[in-house]
Amino acid sequence: MFGNILYIFTVFTIIFKLIDYAELHCISNFTFLRGASHPEELVQQAHKLGYRALAITDECSVAGIVKAHIAAKNCNLHLIIGSEFLFSGGLKILILAKNNLGYSNLTRLITLTRSAAPKGKYLITKDNIENSTLTNCLFIICCNAHFGNKNDLKDRYNNLRHNFLWLNSLFPGLVWIATQQSINGFDLDHLTYLKRISKIDNAPLVATGNVCMHIRDRQKVQDVMTAIRLKKTIYESHHQLNSNSERHLRNLNLLRNLYPIEMLSETINIADQCSFTLDALDYSYPDEFTPESLNKDIYLRRLTIQGMNNRWPNGASLPIQAQIDIELELIKDLSYESYFLTVYDIVQFAKSQNILCQGRGSAANSVVCYCLGITEVDPTHINLLFERFLSRERNKPPDIDIDFEHERREEVVQYIYAKYGKDHAALTSAVVRYRPKSAIRDVSKALGLEQKTVDQLTKNISWLDGKDVSIEQLQEDRVDTDEPIASDALNIIVDLIDFPRHLSQHSGGFVLSHKPLCELVPIENASMINRTVIQWDKYDLEALGLLKIDCLGLGMLTAIHKSFKMIAKHHGQSLTMSTVPQNDGSVYKMISAADTIGVFQIESRAQMAMLPRLRPQCFYDLVIEIAIVRPGPIQGKMVHPYLKRRESKALITYPNNDIQQILGRTLGVPIFQEQVIRLAVATAGFTPGEADDLRRSISTWKGINELKKYKKKLINGIEKRGYGRSFAYQTYNQILAFGEYGFPESHAASFASIVYVSAWLKRHKTAIFTCAVLNSQPMGFYSISQLIQDAQRHGITINPIDVTISSWDCTLERSNHGDMIRLGLRLIKGLNKNKMEKLIKVRSQKSFSSIDDIAARAHLSQNDLQALAASDALKMIIKSNRRQAIWNASKPKYSKLSLPFPEHFEGIPLLHRPTSSEETYTDYANMGFTLGPHPLALLRTQLRELNIVTSADLYKYTAGSRVRVAGLTIIRQRPSSAKNVTFITIEDETGSANLIIWKEVAQNNRETIINAELLGALGIIQRHNQTVQIVVCDLFDYTKMLNEKIIQARSFR
Repeated sequence: MFGNILYIFTVFTIIFKLIDYAELHCISNFTFLRGASHPEELVQQAHKLGYRALAITDECSVAGIVKAHIAAKNCNLHLIIGSEFLFSGGLKILILAKNNLGYSNLTRLITLTRSAAPKGKYLITKDNIENSTLTNCLFIICCNAHFGNKNDLKDRYNNLRHNFLWLNSLFPGLVWIATQQSINGFDLDHLTYLKRISKIDNAPLVATGNVCMHIRDRQKVQDVMTAIRLKKTIYESHHQLNSNSERHLRNLNLLRNLYPIEMLSETINIADQCSFTLDALDYSYPDEFTPESLNKDIYLRRLTIQGMNNRWPNGASLPIQAQIDIELELIKDLSYESYFLTVYDIVQFAKSQNILCQGRGSAANSVVCYCLGITEVDPTHINLLFERFLSRERNKPPDIDIDFEHERREEVVQYIYAKYGKDHAALTSAVVRYRPKSAIRDVSKALGLEQKTVDQLTKNISWLDGKDVSIEQLQEDRVDTDEPIASDALNIIVDLIDFPRHLSQHSGGFVLSHKPLCELVPIENASMINRTVIQWDKYDLEALGLLKIDCLGLGMLTAIHKSFKMIAKHHGQSLTMSTVPQNDGSVYKMISAADTIGVFQIESRAQMAMLPRLRPQCFYDLVIEIAIVRPGPIQGKMVHPYLKRRESKALITYPNNDIQQILGRTLGVPIFQEQVIRLAVATAGFTPGEADDLRRSISTWKGINELKKYKKKLINGIEKRGYGRSFAYQTYNQILAFGEYGFPESHAASFASIVYVSAWLKRHKTAIFTCAVLNSQPMGFYSISQLIQDAQRHGITINPIDVTISSWDCTLERSNHGDMIRLGLRLIKGLNKNKMEKLIKVRSQKSFSSIDDIAARAHLSQNDLQALAASDALKMIIKSNRRQAIWNASKPKYSKLSLPFPEHFEGIPLLHRPTSSEETYTDYANMGFTLGPHPLALLRTQLRELNIVTSADLYKYTAGSRVRVAGLTIIRQRPSSAKNVTFITIEDETGSANLIIWKEVAQNNRETIINAELLGALGIIQRHNQTVQIVVCDLFDYTKMLNEKIIQARSFR
């Protein structure tokens, strides 16, 4: 009896041992439009099925491998890194990395093949394999099981033999042939052929699944993606689609029935040889810029001390000197000297080229960064928290963002490439993902849906929804889901949203490396000339702890620099960011009145509503203003308590002196991330590094279990120190709110300096500032039309575009009454800068006498002449009205299509001058603004009949009054923190009005919100000090009252 039990136990043990399995051929959706599952889904499913290991082998890519690596660490699954390569002759091989060297060889090969082709493609040949160093890699030759005629099958398996013998001659004993069992009726024959080859050529066989999805339910998504990739419908792609849905991760029992045991065992043999993990990456920062006679830590200290002496000519205080020593010691311990020296070098280059720049973000928490000139925020003006920037406990790389003038950032980018070489420097990638409308378009085309069905699906999907679109919402759009194809479309669309579509380039995140960067991560060509990108995004880099420098473009820095140049030219005054007069009472008065259109960061509807309540009186008030109008303080219910305390309407109390030191400057209310970190340290006993880890773990929303761990430690720690349970939960909830949306004080301080300078320019150099902002477009919150109207309301004369005077840019003109702005040719739609600069050049040699003269000497096309005429820029040339100018510019002789017949002289028609209404609409059509009557001024009589008041009249009404307003829709917002509240700004001839639209009203008026160009609203006046807003009860689309389309509203989330 005992013997039988032992025998049965032994048999079961052998069986279960033998079906141990590692999937070695699996692509994710980072093999764009082929893989139908996210890397995380594949890892989690493999772990659920009990796989020993999983290889992610995306095609010529490791773009998704970091995400798979994180998921594999979380579930303790052995992850193998590899890649799939398809040769022009049909040969497909998998290359798996055994160790660090093998991984470097693999990424170098991917770089080589990607560099030989345009963006998004690659080109691999057998010469690449023969000439590349691919030691410490394993190779699997793929051969799919599918039917064919006798000759085709003979050729297929002969080619397989030939390819195996070729590859095995290069890498003897490291090559396998994949055995795929697809359950398509040909499996047995396929297996027989492979066994014959194995016996003849001593070729080892290994089981693989050729997996492209984690579960079989994704097959329809995979079919649709195939059709999208082929630019066909699924019906036209029939022969290229999978024959069934077996290319998913299959359970072990099924695998045991499909494959011989020895082929399953071979997967474990291969997996055991692949020990490489991304945690073992050998990364170091470049250090060749350090003088040969100095160590990098000594050189960094020398530069820091020099900077300290420049910043504090009369000597730095002892606390500052002590802080410098602490920071330099930690930088040395963590081996980040080269990183700081690199950032210093980039900033010095920008300054040497007179490119305005400023470091921001957590770098402002570093005195070393201030001394090196990386940031301009004086550390004595804010509460330093160096651990927010760099800490020993966290041991994560610092993150320094540097803003440059957006029109000159490319100079900095090319300097970095030239300095470090494209082998050692590349931009971070950005993953472009499917959003609702793109998913609807592509899926609909692939399924061959009629255009009316596509229109039904897309018409109500807008900026309002972001990427949060459900099947229920699509069904609300009246698609006939009883039809099977339409029902499938809805499910596939929802599945496809957030799938990666392709790699783009990050706005400015650079990765630098001492050793060739392609040995860490593949590099490929970007769409922009002279740019390259790595295959990882910023989240991948952060997860692996790799250093990144963000060289970002900021339009306001461009506008400020242009302002400084114009001030020097026209007013003879030399200004810099640091020499703009500080603490100007008139500037703060302007800010407190919310007169901030065009001013950096505080021009949004939410900021302008807050300014009259907060009434900033000093620089630190600006820091608070920037940080408080953020989701963190709003969701943490901190805004109203702070305002009440600021207005002296609430008593300020603190549990003890420690809390008062942390929260005293913000009146007992946590506003900044640094304060939240300090609270965790002071109240719960966290170390500074642990507290910042808490902030990071919440902000990424990646680990609920991690969050629960911190929650328990935080609340227990606070209670243990006698603060009480209610205080403990209040603190936890505040940290939770700040984790995702809180703003660091250092970041706010960096922005506040730009806020103040831009506000000073608006207050004291209004014409120059407006001119500079117009010349720096696109940027900011408002359109050119709103910027021009704001300048006019401030008494600035705006002179029209004139081909006899205007430059490409807007320029300053002087008069006895002050500065005026002459609008530039850049504001006319459809004109080419190079052509216009040629026009300006020939005009400087001799004034234009006629349209013929302009066309001949400036070599303008008829389209150019018509654009100038339609914008009324030819008025001084033809000495007549716009309609006459358009007629003249439209003569056949200016057209490329005109025939070479003798010109017939025509009489000049007497064309009536356009009406005011026609002039206005033509201005908007050709320039996006008008210097004539506002469109609503022309409609005011009709609007009064509807009892509609102007935006200026709103200030005459008391709170609670019921009013009707109407205006052009200029800005629409639904912030993620606003709990489905929509905000719309409308504009009439007297100014603008802000509408607050609650969720139910928005749902009832969805189409009106999305489509109305002229929007009417019935609502209740809400007042606070000088702020007037309308809480909307109902909305109306008055667009039909407009003769033509006026302006495209800007929509934000």
